[in-house]
Amino acid sequence: MADILAENLSGKAVMGADGTELGDLYNITMDLKSGQLNNLLVSPHEQLNSERIDFDSDETGRLQVPVANVQAVRDYIVVAR
Repeated sequence: MADILAENLSGKAVMGADGTELGDLYNITMDLKSGQLNNLLVSPHEQLNSERIDFDSDETGRLQVPVANVQAVRDYIVVAR
């Protein structure tokens, strides 16, 4: 995957590989000691059925999508579900 600046990702739509629109990218978490990226924090769309989501949520309700699930970054960030 080509290098992409984080500032270009903020607010980008996040979609499951099955075509489900999950929400918009809010932020990315990382381990400060290793520099490893951990999770995409996704602000879920209001119409998203939470029963169909396999990801954990943080205390504010944002989805925590493991970075390892990212399949593609184009018009959308596509993640495996």
